[in-house]
Order: sequence, then structure tokens, then C-alpha cells
Amino acid sequence: MASPQLPLVGDSDSELDRSLTTLENFLGLLGFCHYTFLRGLLSWLAFLVLAVAVPLSVHEFSRCAAGCERFEIDTFELEILVSRAVVAAVSLLCVSRNLRRYGVRQALFVDRRHGHTTQFRTQYIRKFRTFYCLLASWFGICFLLKAAREAARLIYLHHDGSWWLSVGLLFICLFSWSYTTLVFLSGCALFHLVGNLQIIQFENYGKVLEIDSDVSVYIEEHMALAYALSKISHRFRIFLLLEFLVITASQFVTLLQTTENQGVINLINGGDFAVLSIVQLVGIVLCLNAAAKISHRAQSLGSIASRWHALVTCNSSNVSPSEILKNGGNEEILSVNYSEPDLESADYIPLPTNGQPISSTSSYERRQAFVTYVQSNTGGFTIFGWIVDRMLINTIFFIELSLVFFVLGKTITVTVR
Repeated sequence: MASPQLPLVGDSDSELDRSLTTLENFLGLLGFCHYTFLRGLLSWLAFLVLAVAVPLSVHEFSRCAAGCERFEIDTFELEILVSRAVVAAVSLLCVSRNLRRYGVRQALFVDRRHGHTTQFRTQYIRKFRTFYCLLASWFGICFLLKAAREAARLIYLHHDGSWWLSVGLLFICLFSWSYTTLVFLSGCALFHLVGNLQIIQFENYGKVLEIDSDVSVYIEEHMALAYALSKISHRFRIFLLLEFLVITASQFVTLLQTTENQGVINLINGGDFAVLSIVQLVGIVLCLNAAAKISHRAQSLGSIASRWHALVTCNSSNVSPSEILKNGGNEEILSVNYSEPDLESADYIPLPTNGQPISSTSSYERRQAFVTYVQSNTGGFTIFGWIVDRMLINTIFFIELSLVFFVLGKTITVTVR
């Protein structure tokens, strides 16, 4: 029975390696893989050209004559260019640093210790596919908004009647915007992928408790999870902190620019503010969502361990060996559901039915010590000691959302004068 499964396991392992290679090639195409000095230099040169030089050149070539503030405001365009380039630069700098130091597999925390099981490889591959779908869907939506705004602007600001030049500048502008936006969103989606991969390990911890092992094995597994979580916090805290500060500063500058302006703000001269705000909000929500899910899963381990301890104690105290053996040793009193993505979902653990009830005092004390240890080391994703939990997430999200709605209210309006 075991021999026919060997090719399947090998195929799954090679498929996981192919997924990692494909992801590495995709990140390398965007300039994230600075494995050598030359690749890093070329990546930053390409970034300066596509994210800074090209947009400035397009802005200079498409600059309208005096008195056309109704269609273009120079201060708006420059502020948008700077904000877009800075958030992309932060993403490129932080992600490339992690990839250069640890490589793709270690940067993503693809655990080789659990990778020998087909179940984990399948879940890893599914998360990789989710990464591409998530990135493509949000980028596609933002690209349509950007293209619609630029097309509307082209109608009113074509270059000296030359439509060919205006269309050429439009495509160059969209190409530059696509590059910077993909760099920013790819960094945020990559952190979201790291969070989803780590959640697989947390969801598996309940199944580890189903195995009849010594308490030291459970503690060792929990220590491995806590160690990986501390590494994730250490490697990505600068990235999240800088992105949040830059995006918040960008939104405040946008607020000041739109309120200070005395002219008419419409979709043509201020629509890029709306597109920029939506892109930044999508990126920060992806990061905060991943951090919140990691923290929630880590903090839920205490309740899982307590429930396991209570079930084992009740089982060993109230169920005789003959009753356990009569049930066949495989009856599950509680259902198990580890695939529910909702943050409010509960993890249920079945009663361990190994046919040998544990009733000694020393076993109880070891389990109690284990529960106390897990409850005292809940942890979560931290940024310099601050746990990114749902309370902090709600505060940050509503601050950013309020700023974005203000910007949308100032730009997507019809002003009659």
C-alpha cells in the first residue's frame, strides 16, 4: 500500500519546489532578488528610472499651458509621484533585504520539518496560488481605475493636438505606474503570504495534541512556533512600521493639499489622489490582516491547551478502560475544524482515546504546567513590543479609512462654479 504513494509524494515535493522557484522568478522580475551586488545595482537603477525619472519626464512633456488648473495641478502631481515612489522604495528595500539574507524558502518560513507530509505541501501550494490571485485581483481593479482617470485626462490634455504623442505618454505613464504599484503590492502580499503559511502551523497544533506523546513534545512544538513568530516579527517589523508611517503621512499631506487648494478639484486634476489612496489602503489592509490573524492564532493556543487538558482529565477520571475499549478507541466527542479562515472560529479537539487513561498525579501536574506555560506565552506579531491585535488593527484601520474617505470625498465630486 505504501509503495504506490511514493511517486505521488515526490511529485508533490517537486511541485512545491516549482512553486517556490516560480515565486522567486516573479520577485526577481520585479527586482526583489538582490543575491549579488550587480543584481542589486541594476534593480535600484531600474527603480530610479521607472519610478522617478520616467514619471517626471512624462509630467514635463504633458504639462499644460498656464490657466489649466481645472485639468492639472502641478503640486498634486508631484506629491502623488513622491508618495508612490516612497512606498514602493520601502517595499523594495525591506523585502529584498530579507530575500538576500535568508532566501525564498527561509524568508517564507516554509518549514522543512513539516514539509514531508503531503497535507502540508498541498496547503503550501494552495497559499501560493492565493497569493497570485490576490495580487492580480487588486492590481487589476486599481489598474482599471488608473487607466480610466488617465484616459479622461488625455481627452482634455493631449499634447498640442498630437494624439499619437499623447497616447504614447499615456502608455508610458501606465507602465511606470504598474511597476511601482506592483512593487508595493507585492511586498504587502508577500507578508500576507508569510502570515498564511504560518497559520497552517498554528492550525496544526491542535492535531499535535491529539497524538499520545509526552508533554515535553507539546512544549517543544510550541517553542518552535513561538520562535518562528518572533523571527517573523523581527524581520518584518521595520517594513510594516515604515509603510504605515509613510502611508499615514501621505494621507495627511493629501488632506492638506486638497483643503488648501482654492480652485476646483475634480476627477481629472485630483483623481490620482483617489487612486493612490485606494492602492495604499489595499496594501496596509493586507499587512494588518495577516498580522492580526497570526496574533489571533497564537493567542488562541492557550484556550486550545486548556480545553485539551480538561478533556484528558475528565476522560481519565470518569471513563474506565473497559468503556474506552468498548467504544473501539476512536470515537470523537467533539468535531474538528481547522480549515475555517474566520478569525472568530474555534478549534475543537477530540478526546484522546488511546485506550490507556492517564490518572497519575504526575501526569496531571505536567499537563497543568504545560497549560500554564502556553497561557503565559501567548505572544503574537509584535512591532517593537506592541502586539498587533484586533484592537490595534481597528484603530489603525479606521484612521486610514477616515483619511481615504476624506480624499475620495474631495476628489470624486461634481463641483459647479
